[in-house]
Amino acid sequence: MANFDTWVSAARLRTLPLSISGIIVGSAIAVAQEEFNAVIFSLALATTLGLQVLSNFANDYGDFVKGTDNEERVGPQRALQSGLMTRKEMYWGMIGTAIITFSFAVALIYVAFGGRSLFYAVLFLLLGIAAIVAAVKYTVGDSAYGYRGLGDVFVFIFFGLVGVYGSYFLYALEWDWQVLLPAATVGFLSAGVLNLNNMRDHAADARAGKNTLVVKMGAKKAKQYHYFLLLGAFSCIILYSALSFESIDDLLYLFAFFPLLMHLKRVMENKNPVMLDPELKKLAIGTFILALLFGLGQIL
Repeated sequence: MANFDTWVSAARLRTLPLSISGIIVGSAIAVAQEEFNAVIFSLALATTLGLQVLSNFANDYGDFVKGTDNEERVGPQRALQSGLMTRKEMYWGMIGTAIITFSFAVALIYVAFGGRSLFYAVLFLLLGIAAIVAAVKYTVGDSAYGYRGLGDVFVFIFFGLVGVYGSYFLYALEWDWQVLLPAATVGFLSAGVLNLNNMRDHAADARAGKNTLVVKMGAKKAKQYHYFLLLGAFSCIILYSALSFESIDDLLYLFAFFPLLMHLKRVMENKNPVMLDPELKKLAIGTFILALLFGLGQIL
Protein backbone atom coordinates (compact mmCIF):
# COMPACT_ATOMS: atom_id res chain seq x y z
CA MET A 1 0.00 0.00 0.00
CA ALA A 2 1.29 3.45 -0.91
CA ASN A 3 2.34 5.53 2.08
CA PHE A 4 1.71 9.21 2.73
CA ASP A 5 5.06 10.33 1.28
CA THR A 6 4.28 8.51 -1.98
CA TRP A 7 0.95 10.31 -2.30
CA VAL A 8 2.64 13.65 -1.63
CA SER A 9 5.26 12.86 -4.27
CA ALA A 10 2.55 11.85 -6.76
CA ALA A 11 0.74 15.14 -6.10
CA ARG A 12 3.89 16.94 -7.39
CA LEU A 13 3.82 19.91 -5.06
CA ARG A 14 6.23 21.88 -7.25
CA THR A 15 3.43 22.31 -9.81
CA LEU A 16 1.01 23.93 -7.35
CA PRO A 17 2.36 27.54 -7.35
CA LEU A 18 1.77 27.77 -11.11
CA SER A 19 -1.79 26.49 -10.74
CA ILE A 20 -2.79 29.24 -8.29
CA SER A 21 -1.15 32.08 -10.22
CA GLY A 22 -4.38 32.72 -12.11
CA ILE A 23 -6.41 32.89 -8.91
CA ILE A 24 -3.95 35.42 -7.45
CA VAL A 25 -4.16 37.65 -10.53
CA GLY A 26 -7.96 37.51 -10.82
CA SER A 27 -8.42 38.07 -7.08
CA ALA A 28 -5.98 41.00 -7.05
CA ILE A 29 -8.00 42.78 -9.74
CA ALA A 30 -11.09 42.21 -7.62
CA VAL A 31 -9.30 43.76 -4.64
CA ALA A 32 -8.42 46.82 -6.72
CA GLN A 33 -12.09 47.16 -7.65
CA GLU A 34 -13.22 46.60 -4.02
CA GLU A 35 -15.01 43.37 -4.91
CA PHE A 36 -12.88 40.91 -2.90
CA ASN A 37 -14.41 38.15 -0.77
CA ALA A 38 -12.13 36.01 1.45
CA VAL A 39 -14.45 32.97 1.35
CA ILE A 40 -14.56 33.00 -2.45
CA PHE A 41 -10.77 33.33 -2.53
CA SER A 42 -10.28 30.35 -0.19
CA LEU A 43 -12.70 28.12 -2.07
CA ALA A 44 -11.24 29.13 -5.45
CA LEU A 45 -7.75 28.22 -4.20
CA ALA A 46 -8.98 24.87 -2.86
CA THR A 47 -10.76 24.06 -6.14
CA THR A 48 -7.75 24.99 -8.25
CA LEU A 49 -5.32 23.01 -6.10
CA GLY A 50 -7.66 20.03 -6.27
CA LEU A 51 -7.77 20.25 -10.06
CA GLN A 52 -3.97 20.40 -10.26
CA VAL A 53 -3.48 17.41 -7.98
CA LEU A 54 -6.12 15.50 -9.94
CA SER A 55 -4.31 16.35 -13.17
CA ASN A 56 -1.00 15.15 -11.73
CA PHE A 57 -2.54 11.86 -10.59
CA ALA A 58 -4.21 11.39 -13.97
CA ASN A 59 -0.97 12.14 -15.87
CA ASP A 60 0.86 9.60 -13.75
CA TYR A 61 -1.85 7.03 -14.42
CA GLY A 62 -2.39 7.74 -18.13
CA ASP A 63 1.28 7.90 -19.14
CA PHE A 64 2.05 4.72 -17.20
CA VAL A 65 -0.83 2.77 -18.77
CA LYS A 66 0.18 3.91 -22.26
CA GLY A 67 3.84 3.04 -21.66
CA THR A 68 5.05 6.62 -22.06
CA ASP A 69 6.66 6.59 -18.60
CA ASN A 70 9.59 4.29 -19.29
CA GLU A 71 13.34 4.23 -18.71
CA GLU A 72 13.83 6.96 -21.36
CA ARG A 73 11.75 9.52 -19.49
CA VAL A 74 13.65 12.57 -18.22
CA GLY A 75 12.86 14.13 -14.84
CA PRO A 76 11.68 12.76 -11.50
CA GLN A 77 10.24 9.24 -11.53
CA ARG A 78 6.50 9.05 -11.05
CA ALA A 79 4.66 6.94 -8.50
CA LEU A 80 3.44 4.17 -10.83
CA GLN A 81 6.64 4.16 -12.88
CA SER A 82 8.72 3.60 -9.72
CA GLY A 83 6.44 0.82 -8.46
CA LEU A 84 5.61 2.64 -5.21
CA MET A 85 1.91 2.67 -6.01
CA THR A 86 -0.45 0.31 -7.84
CA ARG A 87 -2.75 1.25 -10.71
CA LYS A 88 -5.77 0.53 -8.50
CA GLU A 89 -4.54 2.86 -5.78
CA MET A 90 -3.94 5.67 -8.25
CA TYR A 91 -7.32 5.09 -9.88
CA TRP A 92 -9.15 5.45 -6.57
CA GLY A 93 -6.93 8.39 -5.69
CA MET A 94 -8.17 10.09 -8.85
CA ILE A 95 -11.80 9.32 -7.99
CA GLY A 96 -11.45 10.64 -4.45
CA THR A 97 -9.66 13.81 -5.56
CA ALA A 98 -12.30 14.46 -8.24
CA ILE A 99 -15.11 14.16 -5.67
CA ILE A 100 -13.39 16.49 -3.19
CA THR A 101 -12.59 19.01 -5.91
CA PHE A 102 -16.16 18.98 -7.21
CA SER A 103 -17.43 19.57 -3.67
CA PHE A 104 -15.20 22.64 -3.36
CA ALA A 105 -16.43 23.87 -6.74
CA VAL A 106 -20.09 23.52 -5.75
CA ALA A 107 -19.45 25.40 -2.50
CA LEU A 108 -17.61 28.12 -4.44
CA ILE A 109 -20.49 28.55 -6.88
CA TYR A 110 -23.03 28.67 -4.06
CA VAL A 111 -21.11 31.36 -2.16
CA ALA A 112 -20.47 33.43 -5.30
CA PHE A 113 -23.95 33.33 -6.81
CA GLY A 114 -26.37 32.05 -4.17
CA GLY A 115 -29.83 32.72 -5.53
CA ARG A 116 -28.76 35.79 -7.51
CA SER A 117 -28.13 34.22 -10.91
CA LEU A 118 -29.18 30.71 -11.78
CA PHE A 119 -27.79 31.08 -15.30
CA TYR A 120 -24.26 31.90 -14.17
CA ALA A 121 -24.41 29.30 -11.40
CA VAL A 122 -25.21 26.60 -13.97
CA LEU A 123 -22.59 27.99 -16.37
CA PHE A 124 -19.84 27.80 -13.73
CA LEU A 125 -21.02 24.37 -12.63
CA LEU A 126 -20.57 23.16 -16.20
CA LEU A 127 -17.15 24.85 -16.31
CA GLY A 128 -16.20 23.01 -13.12
CA ILE A 129 -17.24 19.68 -14.58
CA ALA A 130 -15.37 20.49 -17.80
CA ALA A 131 -12.24 21.34 -15.80
CA ILE A 132 -12.38 18.02 -13.95
CA VAL A 133 -12.85 16.11 -17.21
CA ALA A 134 -10.00 18.05 -18.83
CA ALA A 135 -7.70 17.32 -15.89
CA VAL A 136 -8.27 13.59 -16.38
CA LYS A 137 -8.48 13.36 -20.16
CA TYR A 138 -5.10 14.96 -20.82
CA THR A 139 -3.46 11.52 -20.76
CA VAL A 140 -6.21 9.07 -19.73
CA GLY A 141 -8.29 7.15 -22.26
CA ASP A 142 -8.10 6.40 -25.97
CA SER A 143 -9.03 10.00 -26.85
CA ALA A 144 -6.50 11.66 -24.51
CA TYR A 145 -6.04 15.15 -25.95
CA GLY A 146 -2.46 15.45 -24.69
CA TYR A 147 -1.52 12.71 -27.16
CA ARG A 148 -3.02 14.72 -30.04
CA GLY A 149 -1.16 17.99 -29.52
CA LEU A 150 -4.05 19.81 -27.84
CA GLY A 151 -2.60 20.14 -24.35
CA ASP A 152 -1.43 23.72 -24.92
CA VAL A 153 -4.93 24.87 -25.88
CA PHE A 154 -6.51 23.40 -22.75
CA VAL A 155 -3.77 24.78 -20.50
CA PHE A 156 -4.25 28.26 -21.97
CA ILE A 157 -8.02 28.06 -21.45
CA PHE A 158 -8.16 26.61 -17.94
CA PHE A 159 -4.99 28.05 -16.36
CA GLY A 160 -5.36 31.42 -18.07
CA LEU A 161 -8.86 32.39 -19.16
CA VAL A 162 -10.85 30.36 -16.63
CA GLY A 163 -8.31 30.77 -13.82
CA VAL A 164 -7.99 34.56 -14.05
CA TYR A 165 -11.18 35.75 -15.71
CA GLY A 166 -13.33 33.10 -14.05
CA SER A 167 -12.07 33.93 -10.56
CA TYR A 168 -12.49 37.66 -11.20
CA PHE A 169 -16.08 37.15 -12.36
CA LEU A 170 -16.92 35.19 -9.20
CA TYR A 171 -16.20 38.35 -7.21
CA ALA A 172 -17.45 41.08 -9.52
CA LEU A 173 -20.36 39.30 -11.24
CA GLU A 174 -19.85 41.53 -14.26
CA TRP A 175 -17.91 41.41 -17.52
CA ASP A 176 -14.72 43.39 -18.04
CA TRP A 177 -12.99 42.54 -21.32
CA GLN A 178 -9.71 44.13 -20.19
CA VAL A 179 -9.25 41.33 -17.63
CA LEU A 180 -8.81 38.97 -20.58
CA LEU A 181 -5.34 40.50 -21.06
CA PRO A 182 -3.77 39.37 -17.75
CA ALA A 183 -5.74 36.13 -18.20
CA ALA A 184 -3.96 35.60 -21.52
CA THR A 185 -0.63 36.40 -19.83
CA VAL A 186 -1.05 33.59 -17.31
CA GLY A 187 -2.35 31.32 -20.06
CA PHE A 188 0.67 31.95 -22.29
CA LEU A 189 3.16 31.39 -19.46
CA SER A 190 1.39 28.21 -18.34
CA ALA A 191 1.44 26.90 -21.92
CA GLY A 192 5.15 27.75 -21.89
CA VAL A 193 5.69 25.40 -18.94
CA LEU A 194 3.93 22.61 -20.82
CA ASN A 195 5.93 23.39 -23.96
CA LEU A 196 9.18 23.10 -21.98
CA ASN A 197 8.05 19.76 -20.59
CA ASN A 198 7.29 18.54 -24.10
CA MET A 199 10.58 19.89 -25.47
CA ARG A 200 12.44 18.00 -22.76
CA ASP A 201 10.56 14.77 -23.52
CA HIS A 202 10.47 15.25 -27.30
CA ALA A 203 12.40 12.13 -28.32
CA ALA A 204 10.80 9.79 -25.78
CA ASP A 205 7.29 11.07 -26.57
CA ALA A 206 7.82 10.56 -30.30
CA ARG A 207 8.89 6.95 -29.78
CA ALA A 208 5.95 6.32 -27.43
CA GLY A 209 3.42 7.77 -29.88
CA LYS A 210 2.60 10.77 -27.71
CA ASN A 211 2.07 13.37 -30.43
CA THR A 212 2.50 16.57 -28.46
CA LEU A 213 2.68 19.89 -30.25
CA VAL A 214 6.48 19.71 -30.01
CA VAL A 215 6.52 16.27 -31.64
CA LYS A 216 4.32 17.62 -34.43
CA MET A 217 6.25 20.85 -35.09
CA GLY A 218 9.81 19.72 -34.27
CA ALA A 219 12.39 21.04 -31.79
CA LYS A 220 13.41 24.12 -33.80
CA LYS A 221 9.88 25.45 -34.23
CA ALA A 222 9.13 24.58 -30.60
CA LYS A 223 11.78 27.11 -29.55
CA GLN A 224 10.19 29.74 -31.79
CA TYR A 225 6.81 28.88 -30.31
CA HIS A 226 8.25 29.28 -26.80
CA TYR A 227 9.54 32.73 -27.78
CA PHE A 228 6.04 33.63 -29.03
CA LEU A 229 4.42 32.44 -25.79
CA LEU A 230 6.62 34.52 -23.49
CA LEU A 231 6.58 37.63 -25.67
CA GLY A 232 2.82 37.27 -25.98
CA ALA A 233 2.54 37.09 -22.18
CA PHE A 234 4.66 40.22 -21.73
CA SER A 235 2.70 42.14 -24.38
CA CYS A 236 -0.71 41.33 -22.90
CA ILE A 237 0.10 42.40 -19.34
CA ILE A 238 1.85 45.58 -20.50
CA LEU A 239 -1.20 46.47 -22.61
CA TYR A 240 -3.44 45.87 -19.58
CA SER A 241 -1.28 48.26 -17.55
CA ALA A 242 -1.44 50.87 -20.30
CA LEU A 243 -5.24 50.69 -20.31
CA SER A 244 -5.75 50.66 -16.53
CA PHE A 245 -2.70 52.56 -15.21
CA GLU A 246 -3.25 54.51 -11.98
CA SER A 247 0.16 54.58 -10.25
CA ILE A 248 3.71 53.29 -10.57
CA ASP A 249 2.77 50.43 -8.21
CA ASP A 250 0.84 48.90 -11.12
CA LEU A 251 4.19 48.10 -12.77
CA LEU A 252 5.79 46.12 -9.95
CA TYR A 253 5.46 42.95 -12.01
CA LEU A 254 8.08 44.27 -14.43
CA PHE A 255 10.75 43.02 -11.99
CA ALA A 256 9.64 39.47 -12.85
CA PHE A 257 10.52 40.07 -16.49
CA PHE A 258 14.27 39.87 -15.82
CA PRO A 259 14.43 36.21 -14.69
CA LEU A 260 11.87 35.28 -17.36
CA LEU A 261 13.96 36.91 -20.09
CA MET A 262 17.07 35.11 -18.81
CA HIS A 263 15.08 31.88 -18.93
CA LEU A 264 14.07 32.60 -22.52
CA LYS A 265 17.70 33.21 -23.47
CA ARG A 266 18.76 29.84 -21.98
CA VAL A 267 15.98 28.02 -23.84
CA MET A 268 16.89 29.65 -27.15
CA GLU A 269 20.55 28.65 -26.70
CA ASN A 270 19.83 25.12 -25.47
CA LYS A 271 21.41 22.21 -27.37
CA ASN A 272 20.53 19.35 -25.00
CA PRO A 273 16.80 18.84 -24.20
CA VAL A 274 17.70 17.11 -20.90
CA MET A 275 19.08 20.44 -19.64
CA LEU A 276 15.62 22.00 -20.02
CA ASP A 277 14.34 20.19 -16.92
CA PRO A 278 15.53 22.90 -14.45
CA GLU A 279 13.93 25.54 -16.66
CA LEU A 280 10.50 24.06 -15.95
CA LYS A 281 10.76 25.03 -12.30
CA LYS A 282 12.24 28.43 -13.14
CA LEU A 283 9.42 29.35 -15.52
CA ALA A 284 6.74 28.08 -13.11
CA ILE A 285 8.21 30.04 -10.19
CA GLY A 286 8.77 33.06 -12.45
CA THR A 287 5.08 33.00 -13.37
CA PHE A 288 4.12 32.75 -9.71
CA ILE A 289 6.38 35.69 -8.81
CA LEU A 290 4.91 37.76 -11.64
CA ALA A 291 1.42 36.98 -10.32
CA LEU A 292 2.41 37.97 -6.78
CA LEU A 293 4.02 41.23 -7.90
CA PHE A 294 1.07 42.05 -10.13
CA GLY A 295 -1.26 41.32 -7.21
CA LEU A 296 0.77 43.46 -4.84
CA GLY A 297 0.69 46.31 -7.32
CA GLN A 298 -3.09 46.06 -7.65
CA ILE A 299 -3.55 46.02 -3.88
CA LEU A 300 -1.25 49.00 -3.30
